[in-house]
Amino acid sequence: MLGPSAHSDTFARDNLPPEDQWPDFLLDGFDYPDRLNAGVELTDRMVEKGFGDRTALIGNGRRRTYKELSDWTNRLAHALVETYGVKPGNRVLIRSANNPAMVACWLAATKAGAVVVNTMPMLRAGELGQIVDKAEIALALCDTRLMDELVACAKTSRFLKQVVGFDGTANHDAELDRAALNKDVRFEAVATGRDDVALLGFTSGTTGEPKATMHFHRDLLIIADGYAKEVLGVTPDDVFVGSPPLAFTFGLGGLAIFPLRFGAAATLLESATPPNMVEIIETYKATISFTAPTAYRAMLAAMDKGADLSSLRIAVSAGETLPAPVFDDWTQKTGKPILDGIGATEMLHIFISNRLSDMAAGRTGKPVTGYEAKIVDEDMREVPRGAVGRLAVRGPTGCRYMADIRQKMYVRGGWNLTGDSFVQDEDGFFHFAARSDDMIISSGYNIAGPEVEAALLAHPHVKECGVIGVPDADRGQIVEAHVVLVEGVAGDELTRKILQDHVKATIAPYKYPRSVKFIDALPKTQTGKIQRFRLREKK
Repeated sequence: MLGPSAHSDTFARDNLPPEDQWPDFLLDGFDYPDRLNAGVELTDRMVEKGFGDRTALIGNGRRRTYKELSDWTNRLAHALVETYGVKPGNRVLIRSANNPAMVACWLAATKAGAVVVNTMPMLRAGELGQIVDKAEIALALCDTRLMDELVACAKTSRFLKQVVGFDGTANHDAELDRAALNKDVRFEAVATGRDDVALLGFTSGTTGEPKATMHFHRDLLIIADGYAKEVLGVTPDDVFVGSPPLAFTFGLGGLAIFPLRFGAAATLLESATPPNMVEIIETYKATISFTAPTAYRAMLAAMDKGADLSSLRIAVSAGETLPAPVFDDWTQKTGKPILDGIGATEMLHIFISNRLSDMAAGRTGKPVTGYEAKIVDEDMREVPRGAVGRLAVRGPTGCRYMADIRQKMYVRGGWNLTGDSFVQDEDGFFHFAARSDDMIISSGYNIAGPEVEAALLAHPHVKECGVIGVPDADRGQIVEAHVVLVEGVAGDELTRKILQDHVKATIAPYKYPRSVKFIDALPKTQTGKIQRFRLREKK
């Protein structure tokens, strides 16, 4: 049963899926009061705990303490309520690159009881329009440097009435900043329920109509009190850095919720290129990094000129499976641990992970505390250890799509089906095989594209690669590799044969790519995921 709500605008609760379509929620060990506001817990509460003078956010040339962040978000919350009429339960869209102002707007809107929709700066008016229409958003907060697409969206939207600019730099000179300037630094936050929707996370990297995942105030704290506490062991001395956009839950957790929950600091980069990441780690003595495997590989290349990563405690990799060659290269070159993990927007964050005590190349690890996982067939029957099947998971977070018939496909029998194919070994560790729709069936053999990618990446000629299955009259499908070569290597027939022979010698020969295409760059999402569907679209 849902607990009490503070939402006067009941849109979010009204559009939750029917409770009989929810996954099982395993909440033992995650006890929160009926009334809970995540924005308060990450700011005002941290000041009360004595963290007021410690650095919370670093970005755009400034450090902001927890007290400054608390005051800033309280003034903004006053402005949202008193100047712009935000009511508890209203959806508020935020559009910005990763910077402290975006974090402040998110926290302020959360304190005001709004349901926040964080969006990427890369989205265009049409894509923003889909989100606005689906979530019926009337107010958007936008970095003034990114207004054009959102203003264009508003011109044709029947929902979006106000687009209010904020200054994403350190100048605080835009409409929202001016409205908040003389507001009180104390704000009586809305006493939202722990089961009130706080965040709508729109899924990324797929085709078709976007899906909105619905996350409660309690969920935002669970991912910190579970994964970040158990696996990362976050302390107030940690400094976080990463590339995923705050608009994605991977980024919001790793670059805002996790550090702020434990009194640590987050460095926010508007342009988080791999060389920038290395520089930030060196400059601010970052201890925990969050990014995708492709970025870690690029960081290794950027470090060829020498880099001081002595401060780094943990590198977290997610978004795609971490290929064994990248794991090996990273640990050998840096001497630092790299932890693979799998998360999903539907689950909010990482739910299976390696640990510092048992990390190994080519495996994803075991469930995070509070979660259970198993490998099942199409009829939800558990398959034998060592067999490839569908990953099913349940725990303290889970999928709730907003008014979407696809809820029934993601949740079956109380379990979340993430769309990934996995293997569980005899010791209980989970190994990624492929996205379920990326499994290649060739002449009756099941071939996991990422396994072929890992084999190719182990060759010094290969900078990046993506592997797909393509139709073939004789075999049903064949393996096709799209390869980005390192500079100076010719994309010719000799290189093609060298790579094919290398794969045959590394993994079972039937898995080798019968087709090899040389390309300049792989299509990717902004979080670094390879968009294999775009490779298939080119067929």
